[in-house]
Amino acid sequence: MKTHNAKRLLAGLAGIGVSALVLAGCASEAETTAPTTTDETSTETAVEGLDFLACAVSDEGSWNDKSFNEAVYDGLLQAQAELGVQIADAEPDSGEAYGPNLQAMVDRGCDVIFGVGFLLVEDINIAAAANPDMKFVTVDGWSEGNDNLKPVGYKMEESSYLAGYAAAAYASLDSDSGVVGTYGGVQIDAVVDFMDGYYYGAMAYAADSGKDITVVGWDPVAKTGQFIGNFVPNSPESKAIAATLIEQGATVIFPVGGDQFGAVAEAIADAGIQGAMIGVDKDIALTAPQYASLVLTSAEKRMTAATFDIIREMAIDGVFTGDYYMGTLANNGTDISPFYEFDSVIPQEVKDRINELRQGIIDGTVDPRS
Repeated sequence: MKTHNAKRLLAGLAGIGVSALVLAGCASEAETTAPTTTDETSTETAVEGLDFLACAVSDEGSWNDKSFNEAVYDGLLQAQAELGVQIADAEPDSGEAYGPNLQAMVDRGCDVIFGVGFLLVEDINIAAAANPDMKFVTVDGWSEGNDNLKPVGYKMEESSYLAGYAAAAYASLDSDSGVVGTYGGVQIDAVVDFMDGYYYGAMAYAADSGKDITVVGWDPVAKTGQFIGNFVPNSPESKAIAATLIEQGATVIFPVGGDQFGAVAEAIADAGIQGAMIGVDKDIALTAPQYASLVLTSAEKRMTAATFDIIREMAIDGVFTGDYYMGTLANNGTDISPFYEFDSVIPQEVKDRINELRQGIIDGTVDPRS
């Protein structure tokens, strides 16, 4: 679990089960690794402080999940460093803590409260309805008619389509066939969107190349596949699923469940194959460099930028709406990362075709779900 150096505001909160509530009144640089905050008594703010408190509650993955929670937290740190806002956050020690953690943020009088992940959707809608004068944001969630709750979502099938195309190309570099695999945390739209795009991108490469490409772990027509059942990082269950996909022939694996990269890396090593994986949410080759030699690319959900922009619009421009924010290839809310160590391996014609497909998705001539 991430350790904050900032003073913890636990006094008086024992009765509501808050596991890790932190107020960080100083500025700090946004990091690409696990987020940290600094002691407010020893660090000067980089910019003049604003009378604005931006708050966030994570789901079970916590802020150092190298995935969507951490991406949101990085946005808070960026707003703190560049805008001078104050930030506060809470991490749960159990699913029962989501409601109390949100209430703790309400009690702090936060100017905006982010709830990260679908696990908080019910509780953040309850909090928004109970506090109509406060502003809330649900990341990977939805509003149940609350005008003061802004949903943030992403068309992850778009970037995942490009990742699937690249995965199929890599899996069949020296052969007329290839197998790629994927599995998820929980079977919900926010997860399945990745898996759908990945599948159809791999099939697009099959059509372009004439090669026999198989996707294991997910069938988008039958809506059946492999799921851990949670988002616990790098669990034995996660590694077992990755190992099963490898046994089925997969040489590129796309784990859509937060930080499952250690589990996949171990499964690849145990199998003794020249395998690779696709990162999710963040640019995993950069945020988790210990896996860079295995990361072909990542399907990025650029939540850091969305989080910062929402805070900036509120703190600087005084603007907030409950309108849906949807990240797409067109608005740079999602895309794939560079190939980095694999750049010299992926043929230029594949890179060129990926660029064509990207533009096709943007202009509507390519459907990433077919």
